[in-house]
Amino acid sequence: MTFPEPFGPHAYDGLKAYFADLLAGLPERPKAVLMVSAHWEEPVATVSTARAPSMLYDYYGFPPHTYQLQYPAPGSPEIGMQVQSLLKAAGIPTQTDERRGFDHGVFVPMLIIDAEAKIPVVMLSLRNDLDAAHHLAIGRALTPLRSEGVLIIGSGSSFHNLRTIFQGQDEASARFDDWLHETVVRSDPNVRDTRLLEWQAAPSALACHPRAEHLIPLMVAAGAADGDAGRGSFRDLIGGKPYSCFAFGDSQRVAKHSGV
Repeated sequence: MTFPEPFGPHAYDGLKAYFADLLAGLPERPKAVLMVSAHWEEPVATVSTARAPSMLYDYYGFPPHTYQLQYPAPGSPEIGMQVQSLLKAAGIPTQTDERRGFDHGVFVPMLIIDAEAKIPVVMLSLRNDLDAAHHLAIGRALTPLRSEGVLIIGSGSSFHNLRTIFQGQDEASARFDDWLHETVVRSDPNVRDTRLLEWQAAPSALACHPRAEHLIPLMVAAGAADGDAGRGSFRDLIGGKPYSCFAFGDSQRVAKHSGV
């Protein structure tokens, strides 16, 4: 597959380097990763409990080698059940799925983050109504996992409009990315949640996210922040548009990230 410029062969080098260094920047190596992928939606929050997840190649039209990728990290039914218990205790409807495989929102970043595939990975779906308040509440319910060494990753994208992605630089994407940084990094955590609830009113929000599924993983990570300030952990132009990642956490607890 060939990509139009400026999506050249090195367009993602900065993001790749960020993922490769992510674990080194944490206060401790996580005992597990809870991955909230933009590519899994269910009527209720659904937790993977597979002990050895398979691969789910949820794309089409890509080169043959992309269907040969393998990511043999173990799952963790025990942590999956803990996730479900925390959600139930918060009154959030939930279910488990013991057959779910790693979709590309999981295995693409994790192939770089933990190339040896040693850290167990548990997946959590979005609820398919993509309600921001509900996903902030999911994050809040999962806050205790942080103190137990679980890294929560929201795997989405700060920009996701496939109709305009190849059209180069535009002011709309810059305006929304600036709003994200103002909201996540420079706002008081209480104000941050209020702003995130009203994300559709942000400058150029719907031009950058005609559908919300790639932004909603950020809501889960922000909800789990438990009052911690956010910081911008990555920002770069890819295809002429700004893409950003954010992190929450301190030296006492495993950080939480929302990545592209």
